[in-house]
This record gives sequence, structure tokens and C-alpha cells, in this order.
Amino acid sequence: MFASVILLCLCIVFLFFQFRSRRPKNFPPGPTVLPIVGNILHISLENPLKDFEKLRKSYGNVYSLFIGSKPAVVINGLNAMKEATVTKANDFAGRPQDLFVNDSTRRKGVILADYGSSWKAHRRFALMTLRNFGLGKDSMEERIHGEIQYTINTLEKSIGKTLSPQVMFHNAASNIICQVLFGTRYEYDDDFIKVIVQCFTENAKIANGPWAMLYDTFPMIRNLPLPFKKAFENVETCQSLAKRLLAEHKKTRVPGEPRDFVDCYLDEMDKVCACVCSFSEEQLTMYALDLHFAGTDTTSNTLLTGFLYLMTYPHIQERFQQEIDRVLEGKDRASFDDRHRMPYVQAVIHEVQRIANTVPLSVFHCTTKDTELMGYSIPRGTMIIPNLTSVLNEEGQWKFPHEFNPENFLNDQGEFVKPEAFMPFSAGPRMCLGEGLARMELFLIMVTLLRKFQFIWPEDAGEPDYTPVYGVTLTPKPFHMQIQLRATQ
Repeated sequence: MFASVILLCLCIVFLFFQFRSRRPKNFPPGPTVLPIVGNILHISLENPLKDFEKLRKSYGNVYSLFIGSKPAVVINGLNAMKEATVTKANDFAGRPQDLFVNDSTRRKGVILADYGSSWKAHRRFALMTLRNFGLGKDSMEERIHGEIQYTINTLEKSIGKTLSPQVMFHNAASNIICQVLFGTRYEYDDDFIKVIVQCFTENAKIANGPWAMLYDTFPMIRNLPLPFKKAFENVETCQSLAKRLLAEHKKTRVPGEPRDFVDCYLDEMDKVCACVCSFSEEQLTMYALDLHFAGTDTTSNTLLTGFLYLMTYPHIQERFQQEIDRVLEGKDRASFDDRHRMPYVQAVIHEVQRIANTVPLSVFHCTTKDTELMGYSIPRGTMIIPNLTSVLNEEGQWKFPHEFNPENFLNDQGEFVKPEAFMPFSAGPRMCLGEGLARMELFLIMVTLLRKFQFIWPEDAGEPDYTPVYGVTLTPKPFHMQIQLRATQ
């Protein structure tokens, strides 16, 4: 009798999960859904990108997966991506709120905030403040060039030697955004920057790794002392550091005379706190960390990818330098406006961004209402996974979709062109806040360093491995570079 009851209970549980995991009517197709685990067995927990491509070939550019009992729609290809992020942008602008990344950040900040009045107010504030603090103007160029000098000093100490550039580029990108956010830069051996960069790097790997996937799939394990707890600890560490900076700002600020982003936010709190409760010190702490992470990890990994390829494609590096020499002849340094006279340099930098594919799955979206996509019905609250990889190497959109080749951004006359499928920053209302800053950083850093130095793949380094390490951001595997002063210097 007892055995029969147990068997009956198991059957009920099985049927419950089987029913919960059924695809709604006219929902995008996908692989068979298993009870409890959903489609977790269909994708690699370490790196699902190849599995996503296989499923795309089987089910088309819009297909569905179940993460446990939760349905998710994976969007592939330019046409589907445009429909979701541009044509029907408001329908797809939400953020799923019951995931590891949301829990670890306490649903604060701007990147993961759900689509609503608070998010809109904060995004509007960020865009206005970044613009006022010189994004695209001389003041931002000054900050970037100032930080580049520290990078040059590091490289000069390694002339004739080899150098591992990972920490150098992370520190440079971190300091540039730190100046915007906090009005200060940090020496590269400062504990603040070392701890922040380490926490960001670890969390980027954890958030798209196997333990985060298991966290999202099986809610019952969330309170167990498993490796994903490290991400929560890292967030706590970063918040403590950010709160310390916030306390210092509050002591020294002069209301109405902002020195940086944090001061601007505190001024905004003074203006709107009576009517907009979403502006708060707790929100500011996570907001600043959001922007710091976004402005550090993506830029530094793109720079690492760029120098990896330029070292191993020396003919491209040489042509890149020839155009720099010609355009900048007689000038002390590059300005962002010089890019308009450098079609090949622009093509190389954009190709680096395309091949780096730094945020391969963007940041997950969520439907804000019942809607349609490419003829399929998508209910409100459905998780959306934008597979940017599928757009950045889509056949038919690029001359050379599967190789590193700046010709992807040049027309027959050698002029720079930007194909519609170039969307490393995503598109629509959730497009990356820091696109303007990232573009300026990549141009000024790469042009300045390549004008002065030759970067050589070390003879004893063996064959280059271009396979990135998977995470929220794709990171090149650690490598070394040999540094030489250019003959023209």
C-alpha cells in the first residue's frame, strides 16, 4: 500500500511538471522538454553557444527552450533581432526578474532593472549625465589620453621583453570609467581597483556558467552553500567599496556643483526625492557598479581581442599603422574626430568588435505583454535570449562571416561602411548605455599605442588560440605580447 502511494505521488509530480513544461499554442518550436530539467540536457552548461547554433539549424531563427519549467525564446539572425529589439522594442524591453543575476544584485542598478518608470528615469538620467560630462567632447578625450599615458609607461618598461596585457587593459578601462563615475583614478596596485576588477572578472564567469544555470533551473538549491554563493560575496564586497566612496562624496560635495556622476546623482536625489522614490543611495551604489562593470569588462576584453589578432595578422597591423602615420603626420596625438579620415583603422576596430563578440547573448530580455515574433505567439513574461553571435557572423550579412577580415567593413572603393548586422551593443531601448564611451576608448587607445609600438607574437608562444573563455563576456585566453618601439618613433 505504501509503495502504491509513493508511486502515485511520483506520477502526479511527473504529470505536474510535464504539464507546466508544455509549449503554448503557436509558441516557437524546440527540442523535447523533459519534466523538471526542461532542456538543460540539450545545452552545455560550460558554453552553450555551439548548441544554440545546432538548435538554430534544426528549428529556425526563433526557437524555444525550457530552463527547468520556465520557457525561453532564443532569437537568432538579423531579421528576427530587428523585429524584437527595434520594430517591437517596447514589447521585448523587459528583464526577467527570477534569475541568478537578479538575485545576486538584489534587483538594483540599471542593466537588470525591469522595464518601467524607474528604469526609464534612471536611463534618461544616465544618458544626460554621461553627455554632460564630456562624452564625445574634449573633456572625455583628455581623460582617456591621460590614462593611456600610464599604459604607455607600462609598455615602455617591457620593450624588448614580453608582457601579459590582461591586467593592464582591465586597469586602464576601469580607471577611465572611474574618473567619470567617481572623479578619480587609482594606481594599478591600489587595493580598490585590484579587488573590483577581480570581483567583476569572477562574476562575469559565474553568471553565465554552469552553477548559475543550475541556480536558475532548480530553485530548491538556491539556499545551499554551493559555488554560486561566491558571486553574492563579490557583490557584497563591491557594494562596501562603493558605499565608502559614496560616504566620501557626501562629505565633500557642494550641491549644484557636481564633479562626477555620483555628485550628479546626489543632486538629482535632492531634486526628485519628494516625488520619485526610486532615486536612492542604495540604488546609486548598484547603479555605479553596473556602469563600472559594463565600462570595464567589455572594453578590456575587446582590446585584448584586438591586440591578439593584430599580432597574429601582422600585415593588418602594418596597414593599420601606415594609415595612422599618414593621417596624424605632424600631430602630437589622435583625436576622436580623426576617425573620419581613417577608413581602414575604423574597419579594423569594428572587425575587432565583431570577432570579439564580447557579450554573445546580450543581456536576457523579457516580454512586457502578449506579442508576436516572426509569426509566433509569445506570451507576456517570456524570457528572451538574443543570440548576438548569430547576427555578428550571419552568412549573407558579411563578406567573410567566419574569419577576421577588415574587408567586412570596406566597400569596393575602400570606404568605411557599417553593415546593418553590426550590433555588438545590441539595439533599441536596451542598447548599451556606454556605446559612445567604448567607441572613443577603443579608437584612441588602439591608435595611440599602435602609433608608438610594434606588437609581436612571441616566437616561443606556439600557435595562437583564438577560442575565448565563455561567460557574461567572452574573454580571450591569457597570452603574451612582445613589445618594440616602432622605427618611426
